[in-house]
Amino acid sequence: MDRAELAAFLRSRRERISPADVGLPVGPRRRTPGLRREEVAQLAYISTEYYTRLEQARGPRPSREVLTGLARALRLTDAERGHLHLLAGAPPGPPPGPSREVPQSILDLVHRLPQSAAFVTSALLEVLAWNELAAALMEDFSALPRRDRNLARRAFLGPRPEGRRLYGVSDPDTFARHAARRLRTTAARYPDDPEVSTLIRELLARSAEFARLWASHDVATEPTLCKTFQHPLVGPVTVNCDALDLTDRDQQVVIYTAVPGSSSEEALRLLSVIGTQRMDAPR
Repeated sequence: MDRAELAAFLRSRRERISPADVGLPVGPRRRTPGLRREEVAQLAYISTEYYTRLEQARGPRPSREVLTGLARALRLTDAERGHLHLLAGAPPGPPPGPSREVPQSILDLVHRLPQSAAFVTSALLEVLAWNELAAALMEDFSALPRRDRNLARRAFLGPRPEGRRLYGVSDPDTFARHAARRLRTTAARYPDDPEVSTLIRELLARSAEFARLWASHDVATEPTLCKTFQHPLVGPVTVNCDALDLTDRDQQVVIYTAVPGSSSEEALRLLSVIGTQRMDAPR
């Protein structure tokens, strides 16, 4: 165990994370960049005293459970997680939870599809990356805290502005079934991940629909070939749906395209100009 390098690595990873990245209030009185030590400890489910000792190169060798918690709290990439384990003298095991690291090549692909709405979801149905047209068609994900970027939470718990469920899509019940089945598979794949179990407990407690779908124990998902969004500014937008699996990350790239020459193509073209601004909002 390299205590000095481990301490420096933990401190550097802590200082790069914004409180908003983990759903914490920023507050006006932060004297240091990134998260506070007690916030990392809370997110990792360890004591503040123990984490402080690790950052001061005075702590004992952390267990695999502690390293898993730290990797999750500090939002480490797969490479960083492996490095953390090596510094602690404990070679890493399999990934403890769904990956949130989107490959740069996929990020480039998403942003090079200006005429398509494209986004990337994790195994937990969290929207990890998106292009401008996806934000205009669905919502401005950059304006949301991380927990509210989860499509399963959005489908079952809302909100539902103007009575529109899940962005006014024409198949909300089909997506609800897909979400429950996808989460059933995710729970089996990552049985020890607290984010997975926390989301499922929340949905079971607050959504009778999710509880009913969960009780069916179905895991086979239904492909969605086409859907229509009822957009508040441009009206109905019908799109073809394609999903590309990133099996090594347990992620999906979802691409919505309109039939060339259709009114929906014109609507998407208009949305690409409007972006996420609300032209109907009072000035």
